Amino acid sequence: MHRDVLERFPAGDPRGSWRAEEFARARRDEGTPAEVVMDLESDHFLVVVPQQARETAS
Repeated sequence: MHRDVLERFPAGDPRGSWRAEEFARARRDEGTPAEVVMDLESDHFLVVVPQQARETAS
């Protein structure tokens, strides 16, 4: 499955994943099925949308 990255948040942030979760929640409130995943290679929390879902939301 291909995913589009909407935003990146550093995992070392003092608030951890909270900022990413807040951003994803705001996108879901707008109708975009965003979710948070951890990218271990870059040490970032990513807010992503499956490409197929993004196309149907547009």
